[in-house]
Amino acid sequence: MKLRYKIILLAVAPFLLSFAGIALAVFYQATFLAKQQRNTVEQAYLASKEAELKHYVTLGNAAISHLYKSKQQSPTTREEAKKILAALDFGDDGYFYIYDMQGNNLMHPRQPDLVGKNLWGMTDPQGNFTIQDLINKAKSGGGAIRYMWEKPSMRKVMPKLGYVVMLDQWGWMLGTGIYLDDVDNALNKIDIQVAKNIQSTMSWIAGIALISALLIALSGLALNISESRLAEAKLKVLAQSVVSSQEDERARLSRDLHDGLSQLLVSIKLQIESGLVKLGQNNGNPDAAKISFARATDQLNKALSEVRRISHNLRPALLDDLGVVAAFGHLAEEFESATSLPVSFHAEGDFHALSEISNTVLFRVAQEALTNIHKHAEKVSHVHMQLNCEGSSICLIITDDGSGFDIKGVANHPHRGIGLSNMRERLAAINGSLELQSNIDGTTVVARIPNGEDT
Repeated sequence: MKLRYKIILLAVAPFLLSFAGIALAVFYQATFLAKQQRNTVEQAYLASKEAELKHYVTLGNAAISHLYKSKQQSPTTREEAKKILAALDFGDDGYFYIYDMQGNNLMHPRQPDLVGKNLWGMTDPQGNFTIQDLINKAKSGGGAIRYMWEKPSMRKVMPKLGYVVMLDQWGWMLGTGIYLDDVDNALNKIDIQVAKNIQSTMSWIAGIALISALLIALSGLALNISESRLAEAKLKVLAQSVVSSQEDERARLSRDLHDGLSQLLVSIKLQIESGLVKLGQNNGNPDAAKISFARATDQLNKALSEVRRISHNLRPALLDDLGVVAAFGHLAEEFESATSLPVSFHAEGDFHALSEISNTVLFRVAQEALTNIHKHAEKVSHVHMQLNCEGSSICLIITDDGSGFDIKGVANHPHRGIGLSNMRERLAAINGSLELQSNIDGTTVVARIPNGEDT
């Protein structure tokens, strides 16, 4: 995988993970709130049903209260009370029922086949003793109770909320109830709606995350394409500059050899030939020949100096012979002599651990920095070079008091900043770094490389 795609992946992956975390948190909170809402609605609904059933039982008691409180208590009175209660109903499945304390059904208007039967041992599908639970609830003071019972209109066993009371004088349990299947249906509708809302919210979050990730990816690709084109343009200019520099160096070397060394060698050759001719004559003049050889010797010394100059420009021998400090001192003197700009140099520390490559890189960085000062800096009156050994690193600092330049503008310009790029690339090859600071008070170049045998 290419680096640009790795960078995009590193940008998108945490973003998607964050959205996933947010989605999980929202899902958890929505589910928790939905459960709370369902429980609240269920409790409120059941409370309203319980209150409703209590009112029905109160009405049923009121309907037979004149018989229940009558002084004439006979089977006829109780039968009349049963008829009154059997006639009281509400809706298709709302009715009253009566049991005695032994579990015998005394009245059931919807299921008359149960009348007279003992249902004390009857159980529901869960194994609960339904009639026993109803009678025990009535004996304990009465109230609401949930149980399972067949719904007459559907002929199916459904959950039911009942309300029972004791009629102690007659030994009856009077009760009524409301089937809860409509409550379950209402709660199921709430659950379905909540599930749809949660699903819709998750879909929105997923859509937003997907769109955002695509935007990030597209932005990253666009930025990479732009940066790639800029890098390619810089690389092309750099390659052209390298070729141009090589050709310039070759032309300069050819010029130095032709105009300097070659002419000196030709002059030496002519002087030697002239001396030999003078010595070979019959009336040869030794003094005249001596003058020719002396001139040849002087020209030879100049040729040797020219060779040393050319060799020094290709690679300073001082780096190999006397070390980096002496080479920097000589470079400062040469630059000051060539440009008439005062250059001061100061070194502090031990630089013997530096390898040959590190010495060369520092020297070339210094040469490039001084060249940039000479070519581009304005209003410069003094240049200072400092080489320090700072523990695990070697630091080269070159400052001038010129008017400075726009670092970002030069770095982003495809046709400028080649020298700075060369300096950075040289330092990066030995794990070094380059720092630049420039303002109206001057420019500072700081080159750092590791200090050790492996540098």
